[in-house]
Amino acid sequence: MSLARPDSLLTLTQSFFLGYLQSTRGASPHTIRAYRDALKLFFQYLAGHKRKPITDLQLDDIQAEAVLTFLDHIESKRSNTAVTRNCRLAAIRSFVRHLLRHDVTRAAQYGRVLAIGNKRAIHRAIAYLEPEEARAVIAAVDASSHRGRRDHALLLLLYNTGARVSEALAVRPGDLRLERPRNVRLLGKGKKERICPLWPETAAALRRITHADAGGEPVFQSRPGTPLTRDGVAYLLRKYVRLAAKSNPSPRLHRVTPHMLRHSCAVALLQAGVDITVIRDYLGHASVSTTSRYITTNLQMKRQVLDAFWKRAGLARTGARKWQPSAKLLAFLETL
Repeated sequence: MSLARPDSLLTLTQSFFLGYLQSTRGASPHTIRAYRDALKLFFQYLAGHKRKPITDLQLDDIQAEAVLTFLDHIESKRSNTAVTRNCRLAAIRSFVRHLLRHDVTRAAQYGRVLAIGNKRAIHRAIAYLEPEEARAVIAAVDASSHRGRRDHALLLLLYNTGARVSEALAVRPGDLRLERPRNVRLLGKGKKERICPLWPETAAALRRITHADAGGEPVFQSRPGTPLTRDGVAYLLRKYVRLAAKSNPSPRLHRVTPHMLRHSCAVALLQAGVDITVIRDYLGHASVSTTSRYITTNLQMKRQVLDAFWKRAGLARTGARKWQPSAKLLAFLETL
């Protein structure tokens, strides 16, 4: 069996995922899957564009022109948004930077790819639940069964800590301190640890499903005893959202994702007056600019700012009576 050359596309792709992303960068499984999907689509398009099998693709085939036509393809043929296009491009650029580190002979070729810029995209407002809506979803869980107790503890943990789903599913008994001071150790992006305090209610819910003899297995298990998955969390959340929507007519309770609980935690902290730099550390954001997005999306905080400005400006609300139509006016309108 012939081995791939050390400078082949296959070898450098393997070292990108197994060496750089996993070992050096410590990328999350979610990031690795996103980069995998982006490069898979690119290689499939490139093979079709070059009219040769994927196995015959070479480093010389990764040209800026090919990347640009690929980006046009996923927008026009696959109906990808500008945001998705930019995410695909980010994965390709990260891969090309890896190629450049190991293949300087094609530096000019790779430089042209790296010079491709992002496309301006519409950044939609962050979706979140108000505290009463989040409480309604959590209250919809029937905690009389073991599965219900697990789901109740999971939703409380996600909302209490603002944890990413992958962070919550990775929690093990050793990461929990369920007596005062109650807290959980979360492992975030880039292998960064952070400690988040727990509400007494969250600690009590976790205590009901956590056993001392569980060893190093994740706290949240599926029915067969395997770790709960992201898809499993999305499924159970949809179930409880449907139950909550029966008694709560809020339009936000139509499409709720697990990540919305993270957004909801951040907005609730902002509404409570917590400093934005504290929220950054609480959520494990790398930059405070990421956290600041929650300020722009919350109408209640904007109303509070407007009220504060109104008072500061020294303007007083007038007590003018509401306009009422006269009888003559109504009589005139009836003649039309």
